[in-house]
This record gives sequence, structure tokens and C-alpha cells, in this order.
Amino acid sequence: MGQVLVEIIASVHTQIDSLSSFTQMLPTTPDYYCLLVVGFFAFWLLRNFGKAALSLVLLINLFFYARWGWIYLALVPAAATVDFFIARGLDREASQPLRRLLVSLSIAINIGLIVFCRYATAPGLLLPLTLSFYAFQALTYTLDIYRRDEKPIASYLTYVSSVTFFPTIAAGPVTRVAALAPQWNWKGKTLSPDDGGRALFLIGMGLAKKFLIADYLGNNLVNRVFDFPALYSGGDVLVSVYSYAFQLYYDFSGYSDIAVGSALLFGIRLPANFNAPYRATNLADFWRRWHITFSNWLRDYLYFSLPGKRTSWMPYLGLVITMLLGGLWHGASMTFVVWGLLHGLGLAVFRFWQVLRKGRKPSQSLYVRAGAGLLTFHFVLLAWVFFRASSVSAALSILSQIASLHFTLVNTTPAFLLVLMAAAAAHFVPEKQYSACAAGFTRTPALLQAGAIALLVVAIRTVAASAGTPFIYSKY
Repeated sequence: MGQVLVEIIASVHTQIDSLSSFTQMLPTTPDYYCLLVVGFFAFWLLRNFGKAALSLVLLINLFFYARWGWIYLALVPAAATVDFFIARGLDREASQPLRRLLVSLSIAINIGLIVFCRYATAPGLLLPLTLSFYAFQALTYTLDIYRRDEKPIASYLTYVSSVTFFPTIAAGPVTRVAALAPQWNWKGKTLSPDDGGRALFLIGMGLAKKFLIADYLGNNLVNRVFDFPALYSGGDVLVSVYSYAFQLYYDFSGYSDIAVGSALLFGIRLPANFNAPYRATNLADFWRRWHITFSNWLRDYLYFSLPGKRTSWMPYLGLVITMLLGGLWHGASMTFVVWGLLHGLGLAVFRFWQVLRKGRKPSQSLYVRAGAGLLTFHFVLLAWVFFRASSVSAALSILSQIASLHFTLVNTTPAFLLVLMAAAAAHFVPEKQYSACAAGFTRTPALLQAGAIALLVVAIRTVAASAGTPFIYSKY
């Protein structure tokens, strides 16, 4: 296992050496894998000493934050400590007004962290990590206890280690603290070959998604077209719009794969964050497949918490409000407002359609399902244009170029089209075949797993000629 982990460091070091100047520790940096290897060996040596192993995890978490900025060592522990005691107060207190006050304080602290880290403009103050995913995880804890769905965690060390767990810090998955905390018990346990192999498989898949597909698509056409759409033909712009959908998917799901694989090396199971979202046959199905943990968070902690009487129209308005706020979380820009409104209105229309067809089973016809899938995908694609564009006018310029019907592909190379088609085909690989591939990898000897990582190095160095870029969702 150690040999394979060392191979991972070597596999990414040459390709992304230019990123070593960043202080941030993302899974695109060699420093991340150095930390992962050292933490892995030290952790399993200490696994039978519960508090020592947990203290090591907390130390790794804090070191991760420190690499983004020393200020986080003040912000995060302080916020976590306050939430820890708020949760105890919520559990003991019977007075509903006081409980509302306590949970409101937790919400204010965590939302305040996001706002402060994203919009702080003091001279010399640069906060590259927004703490969004930390705040969402922290709120699952206090809100669950406020609703009396969970009990407080007895150990302060267990709570802080859970809410700050380093693989989830930059871009999720958003993990419920109550589900993560019980897993910190490894006495007498070992990392099984299956779990170790699956962890390496996920990390390798994440690196391949990021460097071989997402970065290639972004660097070779998408970024240029979205920055200067008027310079490209309608055909090139249309290809770049399709490409952005897959760039974003492979970039974000690649991070999630690495995060889940990294956690698994410590014996921790994180929830899945993606499930082939572009196979969805309606918009609700899409949000059950895309950024699953955040979609669940919006549903459970925002949509179901919206005030107002439960009238017949409130569910539709609630969907629009929820998605609008989800859009604004990405940034205070009209492009994100439009993106959120499109999805909110789309979900509301779909819900209304379901109400009209209540009691009727959805058609199982292959043609109907394919048509519904294409319609859903292109609606999502339209919304992605506003999500990616620098302004609403830039988004409209992109759509105008496509509507010109000037479909030449002067700037789209055969190699680019090949990568795009491979990305689309890989997305539609049946789950059964993907699981069989993962199982086959985990059954191979460690030496062969190391060989597979070495082949991945060659592929990265051959295809991803340009330097790697930070994960897209790390800025949110």
C-alpha cells in the first residue's frame, strides 16, 4: 500500500510542479499527497490509541487549514468551539425561544464565516478558502440537534476532528457530522485490501478526470471561448458549451473521488456526491444526481425550513427561493441569480407537471425517456452558460453566436473532439461495468496497482501538456 501511495506522489509531481508555488493545499498539489502518505502511516500506527489517532487527524486538519492561511487557525477552532457548546445548550434547553436564539447564533456564525472569507477586503487580507463546506457541515450538526433528530457528540475532540475533516474542506462532499463522528473508532481494525484498493482507484480516477479531461477541455477551448465569444464561430461556441458541461462535471466529480478515496485511507466513508447527472430524465432527477450532498442540504435544511403557510402554491415558491439562494451562494452576481432562477422555475414547472399527472405512471418507452433526457440535458446546458459566463451580457453573446448558425469548427481540433467524445462516452458507462472495473482494480496486487498509477502518469504528461489548475468548486 505504501509503495502505491508513493507512486501517486510521483505521478502528480512532475505534471503540476508549477502549482507548488501556491500555499493552498489542494489535491492537485504534490504537498497534498505527501501529507496523505505521512498521515496514512502515522494514523494506522496509532489506530489502537483512540485519542492519539484522533489528535493526529485533528493536527492534519489544522495543518491543512494553515496552508491556506494562518487566520483560519483562529477562525475555524473558534467557530467549532462555539457550535460545540451551542449544541449542548440546544439539547438541554426546553425553552423554545432560547433554543431559537441559540440555533440562530450558530447560523449567524457559520453564514458569517462564508461572507467574511468571501468578501473581506481589508488591505493585505487574502482569504482563498471560503469555508463554505465547513459551514454547511457545521450547520448539519446544530440544526439536527435543534430539531432533536440527533444527540450532541460527547467528545470535543471527536466533534472538532469531524467537522474539520481535511478531505471535505475545499469542495465537499458535505458530510453530516452526526454520520461522520461514529466512524472515529478503529481499535483492533485494519485497512482491508478491498478498501485500500478502492481508495487508490478513486484517487486515480479523480486525477484522470481532472487532468486528462477537465483541464484539457478548459485549457484548449472552453476558457478562451467563454472569455471572448465574439471571436469564435457559432460551431466553436456550441462545442465549447457542451465541453463546459463535461469540464465542470469531471472537475468537480474528480475532486469528490479524491476526497472519498483519501478519507477511505483513514477508514472513513464519505457519501457519494455524483451519480451520472447527465443521464437524468427530468430536472428533479438531475438534482438527485448532481452535487448530491449539497442538493440534500438545500432540501433538508433550507427548503423544508422556509417560513410561511403551507398553501398549495408554497411548494413551488419554495423551490424557486431555494434555488435562487443556492445560486447566490456561488456568488453575488446576476449570472448566478439567472442560473438559480432557471433551475428553480424549471423544478417548479416539473412539480406542477407531476401534480397534473398524479396517479399516472411515467412512460417506460425508450424513445420517451431518451427525449426527456435530451430535453433535461439541454436545459441544464442553457443554465450552465449563465453559470460560467462573466456577465449576463457575455452569456447572451454566447447564445447569440450559437443562434447565428455559423457552424464552422476552425478552432476545434480533432484531438479536442476525441477527448470530448471520450468524456461523454465515459459518463454513460453503465454502473455495473464501472463497479466491475473498480472491483477488478482492488483485486490486483499492490505492484500492479502501482503500475496502473505509473501509466496514469504517462497519460497525464502526454495529454495534459499545460499546467494543472485549481478545482473549480474550491473558490465557492
